[in-house]
Amino acid sequence: MIPAAPWRIKALSVLPDYRLAVTFMDDTQNISDFSALLTAADCGILEALKDKTCFDQARLNLGAVTWPNGADMDPAWMYEQIRAIKLWSVPCNPASH
Repeated sequence: MIPAAPWRIKALSVLPDYRLAVTFMDDTQNISDFSALLTAADCGILEALKDKTCFDQARLNLGAVTWPNGADMDPAWMYEQIRAIKLWSVPCNPASH
């Protein structure tokens, strides 16, 4: 299966300071800032990402960002947020998406 929807992610780079550079299938590019996770009280499954070693293991799976602990980010939601703003900060409450 080749993920071809415009909101699927085709390229991912882990950057310093809990950030990810993403490029979507339609070539929309941006940086997602996950640093708010560090000060959040409870982030559910994203809690494990406070560990830099875990965060740095971000990978693409069928056009979505995933981590070994089972955490992932909805690529359609990321796409909408990123197209709306330049530097997107990931909210700490995973239920907000």
